[in-house]
Amino acid sequence: MTIKSALKIAAVALTATLPLAGAAMAGGSYVNVEQYGVGNAAGGAQAGFFNGMTVYQDGWSNTAIATQDGNWNQTVIGQTGWDNSASSSTFGSGNVTGIAQMGGNNSADTTQWGNGNAVGVIQVGNGNSASSTQVGTGNVAVIVQN
Repeated sequence: MTIKSALKIAAVALTATLPLAGAAMAGGSYVNVEQYGVGNAAGGAQAGFFNGMTVYQDGWSNTAIATQDGNWNQTVIGQTGWDNSASSSTFGSGNVTGIAQMGGNNSADTTQWGNGNAVGVIQVGNGNSASSTQVGTGNVAVIVQN
């Protein structure tokens, strides 16, 4: 099983178990998912307070999974095109993640452990892959691919 297949299965499982229609709010946190097209899958999970998560997908067979554990974390994922996958995991407080992918067959995987970290991924075109792992405090990473 490829990572992309595993991500799609996990996203479908999360989507089936979480009520993600419109915005969901709890403890000052929110999740907002919008999807257009065919075969898109999204999953989100949060623990803590005042976390924000937005996922937007337009196209087909796109997958997005985001998890946040801590407080004051923000994750935004936007994908247009086909067969794109994005995964964001955040553990700590005050972290920011932004992933934007346009085109097809792109993948992005970000992980943050700590506080006050920021990562941004922008990929345009086809077949790009990006990965970022941050551990500690005050780290910044930006990845742009065309």
